[in-house]
Amino acid sequence: MPWVTDIHPEKTELDSCVQCGLCLPVCPTFRLTGRETASPRGRLQAMSAVDQGVAVVDETFARIIDFCLGCRACEPVCPGLVPYGRTLEGARAEIDAQLPDRERQLSFLLGRVVPSRRLLDLATGLLRLAQSVGLIRLVPARMRRMVGGVRSLWGRGRATLGHAGGSGVSGSVGLLVGCVQDEWFRPVNRAAVTLLELAGHRVEAPVAQTCCGALAAHAGKSEIAARLAERNVSALSGYDQVVATAAGCSAHLAGYAHWGGASLAGRAVDVTVMVSEAIRSGRLPQVDGDRGPIAVQDPCHLRHAQRVTREPRRILEAAGYEVVEIDPAGMCCGAAGLYTMLQPEASSRLGAQKAAQVRTTGLTRVASANPGCEMQLRTHLGDDYEIAHPIEWYLRALQSGG
Repeated sequence: MPWVTDIHPEKTELDSCVQCGLCLPVCPTFRLTGRETASPRGRLQAMSAVDQGVAVVDETFARIIDFCLGCRACEPVCPGLVPYGRTLEGARAEIDAQLPDRERQLSFLLGRVVPSRRLLDLATGLLRLAQSVGLIRLVPARMRRMVGGVRSLWGRGRATLGHAGGSGVSGSVGLLVGCVQDEWFRPVNRAAVTLLELAGHRVEAPVAQTCCGALAAHAGKSEIAARLAERNVSALSGYDQVVATAAGCSAHLAGYAHWGGASLAGRAVDVTVMVSEAIRSGRLPQVDGDRGPIAVQDPCHLRHAQRVTREPRRILEAAGYEVVEIDPAGMCCGAAGLYTMLQPEASSRLGAQKAAQVRTTGLTRVASANPGCEMQLRTHLGDDYEIAHPIEWYLRALQSGG
């Protein structure tokens, strides 16, 4: 059966691939396996075969597409400028439409639980209870792999949702608090509020917002992704800028035009960009003192999807840290949203590789700007390592330095 959804990969996009192979050495799954079908070029060939009617959307096609991390490391090196991330989401939407019995539980998780503050609170409470009494092993194995590296779910502090404050002399900010981000990594959002208000912004986190929809879009749940985008476009209208503290969320917001949210996409920005600019312009200070070296890990959706690399490093340097690179190529850590649940073996191998890169530096402090990456690093590095968002490291330095 040919394409049936309205967001399927377009022929012009697929034809942009010139089969040069420059994507092969930067693709984590190709490097793991050496298989052509585990490369961006091979997946695009599979999509083209379906588009031309040579192949169909079946389990073989699904396995080829499912194995992709969606890290988008191929995009910066592609001479044909193939919008690989968009074609991947379109191919997964086709799989979901034509093979609806696969991973049906994801529709409930992504369409009901994750966007619902009440259900997510309930799920988090159950995980917190399991964590506190040592029964986390009773959590289903696939979910346990995903949450194994979450910071303690106790003591998360006051909820960010509903916050409104700041002078506004630097403009207004609508803060997307995120779903998992605010439930499991709320200190990052609180740090963002503190720093953006200190930089002169009026910061609001409207209650009507919901999950950005990135997880749904990456899983091929296009109807869910479109519904969540529509709600956020309405909730986050009227602000000068819309800021997300998770790299995956900010990348998805920047691509909202594809989901009917062009008015929001042009105002979306990652928090590292906002804080870095505030430091550069003098609205946030350089912190005195030498705090020693810190390893930096680049989330794929910050480095590859948004081409943001300098900003997290400027923030850490302004806090008095010496930035130590662990991977100039920026290979994926294997977290990739739900990949830890859906492709546990490949995810674990990539996570172990990333952890080894950190250990090679001899450092125990790591900066990472995405919750999935932080969870993956915690899982593979253990409790002896301190991992936090760049803005958290900066705020700690700012507070300790007065």
